[in-house]
Amino acid sequence: MKLKQNPHFLKINYLCNKFSTMKVKDVIHIIEETIPPVYAEDFDNVGLLVGNSNAELKGILITHDTLEAVVDEAIKKNLNLIVSFHPIIFSGLKSLTGRNYVERTVMKAIKHDIAIYATHTALDNQAFGVSGILAQKLGLTNQKVLQLQSGTLRQLVTYAPIADAEKVRNALFEAGAGKIGNYSECSFNVEGTGTFKPLENANPYVGEQGKRHYEKEERISVIYPKHKESKILQNLFEKHPYEEVAYEILKLQNQHQEIGLGIVGELPEPVDEHEYLKKLKKHLNLSCIRHSALRGKTIKKVAILGGSGSFTIQSAKAAGADLLITADLKYHDFFQAENSLILADIGHYESEQYTKLFLFELLTKKIRNFAVALSEINTNPINYL
Repeated sequence: MKLKQNPHFLKINYLCNKFSTMKVKDVIHIIEETIPPVYAEDFDNVGLLVGNSNAELKGILITHDTLEAVVDEAIKKNLNLIVSFHPIIFSGLKSLTGRNYVERTVMKAIKHDIAIYATHTALDNQAFGVSGILAQKLGLTNQKVLQLQSGTLRQLVTYAPIADAEKVRNALFEAGAGKIGNYSECSFNVEGTGTFKPLENANPYVGEQGKRHYEKEERISVIYPKHKESKILQNLFEKHPYEEVAYEILKLQNQHQEIGLGIVGELPEPVDEHEYLKKLKKHLNLSCIRHSALRGKTIKKVAILGGSGSFTIQSAKAAGADLLITADLKYHDFFQAENSLILADIGHYESEQYTKLFLFELLTKKIRNFAVALSEINTNPINYL
């Protein structure tokens, strides 16, 4: 199966065929340009979990879970980087004695110089991520993030001489500042007068040491997603003419409309609820669907949260969803449906089953000279009779 290009997919210009050799950190750079780890949940453990980022790359194995059998597969195929959706190390390890599957997996990876990288909720929190992939598979239109993440946006305020303001503004835009929804190069600018007195060791762009200087300046204000902050500040310092750059960074309550958990969208036409659940089971090749009581209504709006999603039930209700597709619902979770919507538990692995293919396609598009293999190991720990 080949995924269609998602409109939310972030483009990066990283031509790996320029490299005669690559290191593990080069692959990490490619991944993190599209899936910034800064958006992972606080409880999570994403990024490089095992291995040396400076190790020379031999090849990459893509998997949903990193298990001992997956490490064996990497050894057999002579691949020394495993890119996994789920992190094998979730909570802290206090010992490495091989007493459980986590320790055995980590020990074998270390012994054979195999690095392990995990994306998990960093990918979950992208609109094109885990839930977006499933929403795309199910043909949902008018997609929106179900539960937006807070603290994703920042505001930069800086001050530049009027003659240099456009150069500084353009540098900020080039680094990714000033994009709001379908609009780019957004800023707010006010002219005013700045003052400063260069001290004895100063090397001022304008003004004289020991004398207060008045300069006509523009106050430039831009909004940006927090993962772009480092590049934005780098551009600011490189292009700003002043020896000491005055700037402020503000955390905003505003939410990035494409960062958060889950997706809610619409079916092209309303569908009978019983028929839709039957089609869902067949389309996703599910062994079963656990669901709350049917309501005797059609389904038009569908919410999706890949993985454990009981915490989004109220968000799905607030969004007006007729159905929430998720996993790991407990007995009492189903009571929360309260005839407002249908809750459908399709299984944890099943709700994320297309994720490793997404990671595989991301890396094969960017890497030409190294093997990128899709793991042949079925890591779903749940079986059905």
